[in-house]
Amino acid sequence: MKFFRLIPVALLFLACELLRSAEPRRPNIIFIVADDLGYGELGCYGGTDIPTPHLDALAAGGVRFTNGYVTAAFCAASRAGFLTGRYQTRFGFEFNPIGATNAAPGIGLPAGEKTVADHLRATGYATALVGKWHLGGTAEFHPQRRGFDEFFGFLHEGHTFVPHPWAGVTTWLRRRSLPDGGTGRWTSPDGRLVWTTHMGGNEPDYDADNPILRSSQPVDERANLTDAFTREASDFITRHRTQPFFLYLAYNAVHSPMQAPDAYLARFAHIPDIHRRIFAAMVAHLDDNVGRLVAHLRSVGLAENTLVVFFSDNGGPTKELTSSNAPLRGGKGELFEGGIRVPFIASWPGRFAPRVVDTPVISLDATATALALAGISAPPSPLDGVDLSSLLSGKSSVATRSALYWRVGERHALRQGDWKLLRQRGAWQLYNLAKDVSEQTDRAATEPARTQELATLWEKWNAEQIAPRWK
Repeated sequence: MKFFRLIPVALLFLACELLRSAEPRRPNIIFIVADDLGYGELGCYGGTDIPTPHLDALAAGGVRFTNGYVTAAFCAASRAGFLTGRYQTRFGFEFNPIGATNAAPGIGLPAGEKTVADHLRATGYATALVGKWHLGGTAEFHPQRRGFDEFFGFLHEGHTFVPHPWAGVTTWLRRRSLPDGGTGRWTSPDGRLVWTTHMGGNEPDYDADNPILRSSQPVDERANLTDAFTREASDFITRHRTQPFFLYLAYNAVHSPMQAPDAYLARFAHIPDIHRRIFAAMVAHLDDNVGRLVAHLRSVGLAENTLVVFFSDNGGPTKELTSSNAPLRGGKGELFEGGIRVPFIASWPGRFAPRVVDTPVISLDATATALALAGISAPPSPLDGVDLSSLLSGKSSVATRSALYWRVGERHALRQGDWKLLRQRGAWQLYNLAKDVSEQTDRAATEPARTQELATLWEKWNAEQIAPRWK
Protein backbone atom coordinates (compact mmCIF):
# COMPACT_ATOMS: atom_id res chain seq x y z
CA MET A 1 0.00 0.00 0.00
CA LYS A 2 2.89 2.36 0.80
CA PHE A 3 4.20 1.76 -2.73
CA PHE A 4 0.88 2.74 -4.27
CA ARG A 5 0.69 5.88 -2.14
CA LEU A 6 4.04 6.98 -3.58
CA ILE A 7 2.91 6.66 -7.18
CA PRO A 8 1.03 10.02 -7.34
CA VAL A 9 4.03 11.76 -5.79
CA ALA A 10 6.35 10.23 -8.35
CA LEU A 11 4.02 11.13 -11.20
CA LEU A 12 3.79 14.71 -9.93
CA PHE A 13 7.59 14.93 -9.74
CA LEU A 14 7.89 13.51 -13.27
CA ALA A 15 5.33 15.99 -14.59
CA CYS A 16 7.21 18.88 -13.02
CA GLU A 17 10.44 17.71 -14.60
CA LEU A 18 8.78 17.37 -18.00
CA LEU A 19 7.34 20.87 -17.73
CA ARG A 20 10.71 22.23 -16.71
CA SER A 21 12.43 20.55 -19.66
CA ALA A 22 9.78 21.95 -22.01
CA GLU A 23 10.43 25.52 -20.90
CA PRO A 24 12.35 27.51 -23.51
CA ARG A 25 16.01 27.75 -22.60
CA ARG A 26 17.32 31.23 -22.06
CA PRO A 27 19.50 32.37 -24.95
CA ASN A 28 23.26 32.15 -25.04
CA ILE A 29 24.82 35.59 -25.45
CA ILE A 30 28.10 36.39 -27.17
CA PHE A 31 29.70 39.82 -27.41
CA ILE A 32 32.45 39.86 -30.04
CA VAL A 33 34.45 43.06 -29.78
CA ALA A 34 37.10 44.10 -32.29
CA ASP A 35 39.82 46.52 -31.25
CA ASP A 36 40.35 49.77 -33.22
CA LEU A 37 38.34 48.62 -36.25
CA GLY A 38 37.17 51.63 -38.27
CA TYR A 39 33.61 52.20 -39.45
CA GLY A 40 34.46 52.02 -43.16
CA GLU A 41 36.52 48.81 -43.41
CA LEU A 42 33.96 45.99 -43.58
CA GLY A 43 32.34 45.25 -46.92
CA CYS A 44 28.89 45.66 -45.37
CA TYR A 45 29.88 49.18 -44.31
CA GLY A 46 31.23 50.24 -47.67
CA GLY A 47 34.77 48.85 -47.56
CA THR A 48 36.07 47.81 -50.97
CA ASP A 49 39.70 46.70 -50.71
CA ILE A 50 39.58 44.13 -47.87
CA PRO A 51 37.10 41.25 -48.36
CA THR A 52 35.24 40.47 -45.12
CA PRO A 53 32.81 37.73 -46.18
CA HIS A 54 32.13 36.31 -42.73
CA LEU A 55 31.26 39.56 -41.00
CA ASP A 56 29.29 40.57 -44.07
CA ALA A 57 27.36 37.29 -43.79
CA LEU A 58 26.72 37.92 -40.08
CA ALA A 59 25.30 41.32 -41.01
CA ALA A 60 23.29 39.96 -43.95
CA GLY A 61 21.67 37.37 -41.70
CA GLY A 62 21.05 39.77 -38.83
CA VAL A 63 20.53 43.43 -38.01
CA ARG A 64 23.14 45.91 -39.21
CA PHE A 65 23.06 49.28 -37.48
CA THR A 66 24.26 52.26 -39.49
CA ASN A 67 24.21 54.52 -36.42
CA GLY A 68 25.85 52.29 -33.81
CA TYR A 69 27.95 54.09 -31.18
CA VAL A 70 30.26 53.41 -28.27
CA THR A 71 30.56 55.58 -25.17
CA ALA A 72 34.21 56.57 -25.60
CA ALA A 73 36.67 57.08 -28.42
CA PHE A 74 39.31 54.80 -26.90
CA CYS A 75 39.62 51.33 -25.44
CA ALA A 76 39.23 51.06 -21.68
CA ALA A 77 36.56 53.70 -21.06
CA SER A 78 34.45 52.24 -23.87
CA ARG A 79 34.73 48.78 -22.33
CA ALA A 80 33.85 50.09 -18.87
CA GLY A 81 30.67 51.50 -20.39
CA PHE A 82 29.32 48.53 -22.31
CA LEU A 83 30.30 45.92 -19.69
CA THR A 84 28.26 47.76 -17.05
CA GLY A 85 25.53 49.17 -19.28
CA ARG A 86 26.23 52.55 -17.67
CA TYR A 87 28.03 55.67 -18.85
CA GLN A 88 31.53 55.25 -17.47
CA THR A 89 31.58 58.91 -16.43
CA ARG A 90 29.01 57.98 -13.78
CA PHE A 91 31.80 56.18 -11.91
CA GLY A 92 34.84 58.20 -12.93
CA PHE A 93 36.30 55.94 -15.63
CA GLU A 94 36.81 58.74 -18.12
CA PHE A 95 40.34 58.25 -19.45
CA ASN A 96 42.48 55.43 -20.83
CA PRO A 97 44.87 53.83 -18.29
CA ILE A 98 47.74 52.54 -20.41
CA GLY A 99 51.05 50.87 -19.66
CA ALA A 100 51.98 50.77 -15.98
CA THR A 101 49.00 52.98 -15.11
CA ASN A 102 46.64 50.07 -15.77
CA ALA A 103 48.50 48.12 -13.06
CA ALA A 104 48.62 50.95 -10.52
CA PRO A 105 46.74 50.48 -7.22
CA GLY A 106 43.12 51.57 -7.42
CA ILE A 107 43.08 51.93 -11.21
CA GLY A 108 40.34 49.86 -12.78
CA LEU A 109 36.61 49.25 -13.03
CA PRO A 110 35.31 50.24 -9.55
CA ALA A 111 34.36 47.25 -7.43
CA GLY A 112 30.90 48.69 -6.78
CA GLU A 113 29.99 48.54 -10.46
CA LYS A 114 28.42 45.26 -11.57
CA THR A 115 29.23 43.89 -15.00
CA VAL A 116 26.88 42.12 -17.37
CA ALA A 117 28.75 38.94 -16.38
CA ASP A 118 27.98 39.59 -12.69
CA HIS A 119 24.27 39.89 -13.42
CA LEU A 120 24.09 36.87 -15.71
CA ARG A 121 26.18 34.59 -13.50
CA ALA A 122 23.91 35.42 -10.56
CA THR A 123 21.00 33.90 -12.49
CA GLY A 124 22.73 30.69 -13.58
CA TYR A 125 24.72 31.61 -16.69
CA ALA A 126 28.22 30.26 -17.26
CA THR A 127 30.46 33.22 -18.10
CA ALA A 128 33.84 33.69 -19.75
CA LEU A 129 36.13 36.43 -20.98
CA VAL A 130 38.49 35.45 -23.77
CA GLY A 131 40.93 38.14 -24.91
CA LYS A 132 41.65 41.67 -23.75
CA TRP A 133 40.57 43.01 -20.34
CA HIS A 134 42.14 46.52 -19.85
CA LEU A 135 39.98 47.39 -16.85
CA GLY A 136 42.60 47.08 -14.15
CA GLY A 137 45.74 44.98 -13.88
CA THR A 138 45.84 44.26 -10.14
CA ALA A 139 44.19 41.44 -8.20
CA GLU A 140 41.11 43.35 -7.07
CA PHE A 141 40.10 44.04 -10.69
CA HIS A 142 40.81 40.58 -12.10
CA PRO A 143 38.05 39.42 -14.51
CA GLN A 144 37.21 36.44 -12.30
CA ARG A 145 36.39 38.91 -9.55
CA ARG A 146 34.14 40.80 -11.96
CA GLY A 147 31.63 38.11 -12.86
CA PHE A 148 33.59 35.84 -15.19
CA ASP A 149 33.91 32.15 -14.31
CA GLU A 150 36.77 31.76 -16.76
CA PHE A 151 39.43 34.01 -18.20
CA PHE A 152 41.97 33.46 -20.96
CA GLY A 153 43.79 36.49 -22.26
CA PHE A 154 45.78 39.48 -21.03
CA LEU A 155 45.11 42.32 -18.62
CA HIS A 156 46.55 45.40 -20.33
CA GLU A 157 45.85 47.46 -23.45
CA GLY A 158 47.66 45.45 -26.09
CA HIS A 159 49.84 42.44 -26.82
CA THR A 160 52.02 41.11 -29.59
CA PHE A 161 50.13 38.50 -31.58
CA VAL A 162 52.91 35.90 -31.57
CA PRO A 163 55.80 35.45 -29.13
CA HIS A 164 59.23 36.87 -29.85
CA PRO A 165 61.07 36.47 -32.24
CA TRP A 166 57.75 36.79 -34.11
CA ALA A 167 58.10 33.84 -36.46
CA GLY A 168 55.64 33.53 -39.33
CA VAL A 169 54.55 37.17 -39.37
CA THR A 170 55.64 40.49 -40.79
CA THR A 171 55.83 43.09 -38.03
CA TRP A 172 55.40 46.87 -38.32
CA LEU A 173 56.69 48.91 -35.38
CA ARG A 174 56.74 52.59 -34.52
CA ARG A 175 60.18 53.96 -33.65
CA ARG A 176 61.56 57.35 -32.76
CA SER A 177 64.49 56.91 -35.17
CA LEU A 178 65.74 54.40 -37.73
CA PRO A 179 68.93 52.27 -37.46
CA ASP A 180 70.92 55.02 -39.22
CA GLY A 181 69.56 57.63 -36.83
CA GLY A 182 67.30 59.13 -39.50
CA THR A 183 63.57 59.25 -40.07
CA GLY A 184 61.17 57.61 -42.50
CA ARG A 185 60.80 53.87 -42.98
CA TRP A 186 63.30 51.00 -42.68
CA THR A 187 62.81 47.35 -43.69
CA SER A 188 65.00 44.47 -42.52
CA PRO A 189 66.86 42.51 -45.22
CA ASP A 190 64.48 39.54 -44.89
CA GLY A 191 61.43 41.84 -45.12
CA ARG A 192 60.05 40.56 -41.80
CA LEU A 193 60.41 43.78 -39.82
CA VAL A 194 59.47 47.34 -40.72
CA TRP A 195 60.29 50.38 -38.59
CA THR A 196 58.55 53.70 -39.12
CA THR A 197 59.03 57.12 -37.53
CA HIS A 198 55.84 58.67 -38.89
CA MET A 199 54.12 58.61 -35.48
CA GLY A 200 57.01 60.33 -33.72
CA GLY A 201 57.55 57.77 -30.96
CA ASN A 202 58.31 54.16 -30.07
CA GLU A 203 55.87 51.27 -30.04
CA PRO A 204 54.45 50.94 -26.52
CA ASP A 205 55.89 48.14 -24.35
CA TYR A 206 52.73 46.09 -24.66
CA ASP A 207 54.15 42.82 -23.33
CA ALA A 208 55.85 44.28 -20.24
CA ASP A 209 54.40 42.53 -17.17
CA ASN A 210 51.51 41.40 -19.35
CA PRO A 211 51.61 37.62 -19.84
CA ILE A 212 48.92 35.57 -21.50
CA LEU A 213 46.95 34.13 -18.60
CA ARG A 214 44.64 31.21 -18.05
CA SER A 215 42.81 32.36 -14.97
CA SER A 216 45.79 33.90 -13.14
CA GLN A 217 48.48 31.53 -14.38
CA PRO A 218 50.83 32.49 -17.23
CA VAL A 219 50.75 30.16 -20.24
CA ASP A 220 53.22 29.73 -23.07
CA GLU A 221 50.86 30.47 -25.96
CA ARG A 222 52.53 29.83 -29.31
CA ALA A 223 49.55 30.35 -31.62
CA ASN A 224 48.65 33.74 -33.08
CA LEU A 225 46.35 35.33 -30.50
CA THR A 226 43.57 35.86 -33.03
CA ASP A 227 43.51 32.09 -33.61
CA ALA A 228 44.12 31.25 -29.95
CA PHE A 229 41.20 33.36 -28.76
CA THR A 230 38.86 31.69 -31.25
CA ARG A 231 40.10 28.27 -30.10
CA GLU A 232 39.46 29.10 -26.45
CA ALA A 233 36.06 30.64 -27.16
CA SER A 234 35.00 27.58 -29.15
CA ASP A 235 36.15 25.30 -26.34
CA PHE A 236 34.11 27.27 -23.81
CA ILE A 237 31.03 26.98 -26.04
CA THR A 238 31.49 23.21 -26.38
CA ARG A 239 31.91 22.65 -22.65
CA HIS A 240 28.84 24.73 -21.77
CA ARG A 241 26.56 23.81 -24.65
CA THR A 242 23.96 22.27 -22.30
CA GLN A 243 23.46 25.43 -20.22
CA PRO A 244 22.99 29.12 -21.00
CA PHE A 245 26.28 30.96 -21.29
CA PHE A 246 27.68 34.45 -21.76
CA LEU A 247 30.91 34.81 -23.71
CA TYR A 248 32.79 38.08 -24.07
CA LEU A 249 35.24 37.48 -26.92
CA ALA A 250 37.53 40.51 -26.93
CA TYR A 251 39.96 40.19 -29.83
CA ASN A 252 42.99 42.47 -29.75
CA ALA A 253 42.88 42.57 -33.54
CA VAL A 254 43.29 44.99 -35.22
CA HIS A 255 45.07 46.98 -32.49
CA SER A 256 48.81 47.59 -32.78
CA PRO A 257 51.44 46.20 -32.81
CA MET A 258 50.71 45.40 -36.42
CA GLN A 259 51.62 41.79 -37.26
CA ALA A 260 50.43 39.96 -40.36
CA PRO A 261 50.61 36.15 -40.76
CA ASP A 262 52.39 35.08 -43.93
CA ALA A 263 49.37 33.42 -45.54
CA TYR A 264 47.21 36.47 -45.02
CA LEU A 265 49.86 38.90 -46.18
CA ALA A 266 50.13 36.89 -49.41
CA ARG A 267 46.42 37.47 -50.07
CA PHE A 268 47.09 41.18 -50.39
CA ALA A 269 50.28 41.16 -52.44
CA HIS A 270 48.51 43.53 -54.86
CA ILE A 271 48.50 46.32 -52.23
CA PRO A 272 51.76 48.23 -52.81
CA ASP A 273 52.05 49.93 -49.41
CA ILE A 274 53.27 47.42 -46.81
CA HIS A 275 51.59 49.44 -44.04
CA ARG A 276 48.16 49.01 -45.60
CA ARG A 277 48.96 45.44 -46.68
CA ILE A 278 49.69 44.37 -43.10
CA PHE A 279 46.50 46.00 -41.87
CA ALA A 280 44.44 44.32 -44.60
CA ALA A 281 45.90 40.96 -43.61
CA MET A 282 44.96 41.55 -39.96
CA VAL A 283 41.37 42.46 -40.85
CA ALA A 284 41.02 39.37 -43.06
CA HIS A 285 42.47 37.20 -40.28
CA LEU A 286 39.93 38.61 -37.82
CA ASP A 287 37.11 38.07 -40.29
CA ASP A 288 38.04 34.43 -40.84
CA ASN A 289 38.09 33.80 -37.11
CA VAL A 290 34.65 35.30 -36.59
CA GLY A 291 33.53 32.96 -39.36
CA ARG A 292 35.09 29.99 -37.55
CA LEU A 293 33.33 30.85 -34.32
CA VAL A 294 29.93 31.19 -36.00
CA ALA A 295 30.51 27.91 -37.83
CA HIS A 296 31.32 26.25 -34.50
CA LEU A 297 28.05 27.50 -33.04
CA ARG A 298 26.25 25.82 -35.92
CA SER A 299 28.24 22.61 -35.56
CA VAL A 300 27.20 22.16 -31.91
CA GLY A 301 23.57 23.06 -32.67
CA LEU A 302 23.49 26.39 -30.82
CA ALA A 303 23.21 28.95 -33.61
CA GLU A 304 19.44 29.33 -33.28
CA ASN A 305 19.57 29.93 -29.54
CA THR A 306 22.47 32.37 -29.46
CA LEU A 307 22.48 36.15 -29.72
CA VAL A 308 25.74 37.36 -31.27
CA VAL A 309 26.55 41.06 -31.03
CA PHE A 310 29.61 42.38 -32.89
CA PHE A 311 31.07 45.87 -32.65
CA SER A 312 34.37 47.73 -32.37
CA ASP A 313 35.44 49.35 -29.11
CA ASN A 314 36.10 52.68 -30.87
CA GLY A 315 36.83 54.18 -34.26
CA GLY A 316 39.99 53.38 -36.16
CA PRO A 317 43.28 55.27 -35.65
CA THR A 318 43.92 56.04 -39.31
CA LYS A 319 47.46 57.42 -39.09
CA GLU A 320 48.59 54.53 -36.92
CA LEU A 321 46.86 51.64 -38.73
CA THR A 322 45.63 53.08 -42.09
CA SER A 323 42.11 52.21 -40.86
CA SER A 324 39.20 53.84 -42.65
CA ASN A 325 36.29 55.51 -40.88
CA ALA A 326 34.76 56.68 -44.16
CA PRO A 327 32.57 58.60 -44.69
CA LEU A 328 32.96 59.88 -41.15
CA ARG A 329 35.22 62.64 -39.89
CA GLY A 330 37.99 61.93 -37.40
CA GLY A 331 39.01 58.71 -35.67
CA LYS A 332 40.12 57.12 -32.43
CA GLY A 333 40.46 59.62 -29.60
CA GLU A 334 38.03 62.15 -31.09
CA LEU A 335 34.32 62.76 -30.54
CA PHE A 336 33.73 63.40 -34.21
CA GLU A 337 31.72 60.52 -35.69
CA GLY A 338 34.83 58.65 -36.81
CA GLY A 339 35.91 58.16 -33.20
CA ILE A 340 32.63 56.90 -31.73
CA ARG A 341 30.44 55.50 -34.53
CA VAL A 342 31.43 51.89 -35.21
CA PRO A 343 30.39 48.74 -37.09
CA PHE A 344 27.53 47.30 -35.00
CA ILE A 345 25.81 44.01 -35.85
CA ALA A 346 23.32 41.82 -33.95
CA SER A 347 22.44 38.33 -35.14
CA TRP A 348 20.02 35.73 -33.80
CA PRO A 349 18.88 33.36 -36.60
CA GLY A 350 15.17 32.74 -36.53
CA ARG A 351 14.48 35.53 -34.06
CA PHE A 352 15.73 38.69 -35.76
CA ALA A 353 14.73 39.27 -39.37
CA PRO A 354 17.67 40.44 -41.51
CA ARG A 355 17.58 44.17 -42.18
CA VAL A 356 19.40 47.47 -41.87
CA VAL A 357 18.41 49.80 -39.02
CA ASP A 358 19.21 53.53 -39.02
CA THR A 359 17.99 54.21 -35.47
CA PRO A 360 20.88 55.44 -33.28
CA VAL A 361 21.93 52.84 -30.71
CA ILE A 362 24.89 52.61 -28.34
CA SER A 363 26.98 49.80 -26.88
CA LEU A 364 25.25 50.26 -23.50
CA ASP A 365 22.17 48.83 -25.18
CA ALA A 366 23.90 45.49 -25.78
CA THR A 367 24.09 44.93 -22.04
CA ALA A 368 20.52 46.09 -21.39
CA THR A 369 19.27 43.80 -24.15
CA ALA A 370 21.26 40.81 -22.92
CA LEU A 371 19.89 41.17 -19.40
CA ALA A 372 16.32 41.56 -20.65
CA LEU A 373 16.58 38.46 -22.82
CA ALA A 374 17.93 36.55 -19.84
CA GLY A 375 14.88 37.58 -17.81
CA ILE A 376 16.67 40.13 -15.61
CA SER A 377 14.26 43.06 -15.70
CA ALA A 378 15.59 45.26 -12.90
CA PRO A 379 19.33 45.06 -12.17
CA PRO A 380 20.38 46.73 -8.89
CA SER A 381 22.18 49.63 -10.58
CA PRO A 382 20.05 51.63 -13.03
CA LEU A 383 21.25 51.15 -16.59
CA ASP A 384 21.78 53.86 -19.20
CA GLY A 385 21.33 51.37 -22.02
CA VAL A 386 17.88 50.42 -23.33
CA ASP A 387 16.50 47.02 -24.25
CA LEU A 388 16.60 46.72 -28.04
CA SER A 389 14.53 43.52 -28.22
CA SER A 390 11.55 45.18 -29.89
CA LEU A 391 13.79 47.05 -32.30
CA LEU A 392 15.72 43.90 -33.17
CA SER A 393 12.59 41.83 -33.67
CA GLY A 394 11.01 44.49 -35.89
CA LYS A 395 8.18 45.31 -33.49
CA SER A 396 9.46 48.87 -33.05
CA SER A 397 11.50 51.28 -35.15
CA VAL A 398 12.80 53.46 -32.32
CA ALA A 399 14.86 53.05 -29.17
CA THR A 400 13.27 54.86 -26.23
CA ARG A 401 15.74 57.53 -25.08
CA SER A 402 16.10 61.27 -25.28
CA ALA A 403 19.71 61.51 -26.42
CA LEU A 404 23.19 59.98 -26.43
CA TYR A 405 25.99 61.65 -24.47
CA TRP A 406 29.79 61.78 -24.34
CA ARG A 407 32.40 63.44 -22.12
CA VAL A 408 36.17 63.08 -22.31
CA GLY A 409 37.82 65.89 -20.38
CA GLU A 410 37.15 69.09 -22.28
CA ARG A 411 35.62 67.24 -25.24
CA HIS A 412 31.86 66.92 -25.06
CA ALA A 413 29.12 65.68 -27.38
CA LEU A 414 25.44 64.85 -27.59
CA ARG A 415 23.26 63.33 -30.28
CA GLN A 416 19.50 63.82 -30.39
CA GLY A 417 17.71 62.66 -33.51
CA ASP A 418 19.64 63.91 -36.53
CA TRP A 419 21.44 66.62 -34.55
CA LYS A 420 24.93 66.33 -33.10
CA LEU A 421 26.27 68.85 -30.58
CA LEU A 422 30.05 68.89 -30.21
CA ARG A 423 32.56 70.85 -28.16
CA GLN A 424 36.30 70.43 -28.64
CA ARG A 425 37.78 72.59 -25.84
CA GLY A 426 35.93 75.64 -27.14
CA ALA A 427 32.53 76.79 -28.30
CA TRP A 428 29.73 74.38 -29.13
CA GLN A 429 29.43 73.19 -32.73
CA LEU A 430 26.23 71.83 -34.25
CA TYR A 431 25.85 69.37 -37.13
CA ASN A 432 22.88 67.83 -38.91
CA LEU A 433 24.04 64.26 -39.44
CA ALA A 434 21.20 63.41 -41.80
CA LYS A 435 22.47 66.00 -44.26
CA ASP A 436 26.12 66.21 -43.21
CA VAL A 437 27.38 62.87 -41.91
CA SER A 438 30.99 64.02 -42.37
CA GLU A 439 30.45 66.98 -40.01
CA GLN A 440 31.72 69.64 -42.38
CA THR A 441 29.15 72.42 -41.84
CA ASP A 442 28.83 73.88 -38.35
CA ARG A 443 25.22 75.07 -37.90
CA ALA A 444 25.64 76.60 -34.42
CA ALA A 445 25.58 80.20 -35.68
CA THR A 446 22.48 79.67 -37.83
CA GLU A 447 20.64 77.51 -35.24
CA PRO A 448 21.35 79.30 -31.94
CA ALA A 449 18.11 78.26 -30.23
CA ARG A 450 18.65 74.57 -31.05
CA THR A 451 22.29 74.82 -29.97
CA GLN A 452 21.30 76.28 -26.62
CA GLU A 453 18.52 73.73 -26.10
CA LEU A 454 20.89 70.80 -26.69
CA ALA A 455 23.65 72.41 -24.61
CA THR A 456 21.22 72.71 -21.71
CA LEU A 457 20.33 69.04 -22.11
CA TRP A 458 24.01 68.06 -22.06
CA GLU A 459 24.70 70.18 -18.98
CA LYS A 460 21.82 68.50 -17.14
CA TRP A 461 23.26 65.08 -17.97
CA ASN A 462 26.76 66.20 -17.07
CA ALA A 463 25.59 67.27 -13.60
CA GLU A 464 24.81 63.61 -12.92
CA GLN A 465 28.37 62.45 -13.72
CA ILE A 466 31.33 62.47 -11.34
CA ALA A 467 34.89 63.75 -11.68
CA PRO A 468 37.40 61.37 -13.28
CA ARG A 469 39.30 59.12 -10.87
CA TRP A 470 42.53 59.61 -12.85
CA LYS A 471 43.79 61.42 -15.93
